[in-house]
Amino acid sequence: MRWILKVLAVVLIAVLLVGCRTSGNDIVETISGQLSSQEVKATLVISAAASLKDAMEDIKQIYTEENPNVTLTYNFGSSGSLQQQIEQGAPADIFLSAATKQMNALKEKGLILEETHKDLLENKVVLITSTGNSQVIGFESLSDVLVKKIALGEPNSVPAGQYAEEVLNNLNVKEVILPKAVYAKDVREVLAWVETENVDAGMVYETDAKISDKVKIVATAPEGSHKPIIYPVAVIKDSKNTDVAKTFIEFLSTEKVKSIFEKYGFNVI
Repeated sequence: MRWILKVLAVVLIAVLLVGCRTSGNDIVETISGQLSSQEVKATLVISAAASLKDAMEDIKQIYTEENPNVTLTYNFGSSGSLQQQIEQGAPADIFLSAATKQMNALKEKGLILEETHKDLLENKVVLITSTGNSQVIGFESLSDVLVKKIALGEPNSVPAGQYAEEVLNNLNVKEVILPKAVYAKDVREVLAWVETENVDAGMVYETDAKISDKVKIVATAPEGSHKPIIYPVAVIKDSKNTDVAKTFIEFLSTEKVKSIFEKYGFNVI
């Protein structure tokens, strides 16, 4: 009887030891699993010119597939409005402007990381009408009395509007055209007004005209009639995700992203 009790005692102790060891392993494995699932995650807020919307949406798709722990949040608008938002402390990790003027303004105020500042893209200014319009055939047509409204970006905040006025001035038609001008909050609004025939013509970037089947390009601004249209990019100094933001800017220069920009008509620098 004693012999049986001793055997039972040994078996019981062995079972308890194995149970403790298994439980300990389970705890370790559970903690390890929790740590592996809690990988570093980040949300990048990217303030980008409205003319980049379609290209950036395509870029977002391939970037998030490769970087599932990074969420891209876009804020599209006129470069001038985005500049003001950043100056006023609005959250932003990256600024992608449609002109150097706005980026340089932030640079002068120490609001960007200068080592991340680079020129990324080039664009062109074009004159567009709705596809059914036969009245406007070029810049010279804009002075015609039958042309009542011409849409431009608001020049104080919309780079496309600034470039448009440069073109009109250098073609010596600015004084005749400006009384007919109606001003939009960004270049995409100009495009929408032309598409819906609320205006007779509009001046937009070539890339904007190419995304619509409701408008046609009737003229391209002559070379030298405006400053080069450069799209610079930089990381905002107050970004809480500086390293991830820098990596995203590097991603914008990869071959796969270059092909997306080129698809939408941008010239990659």
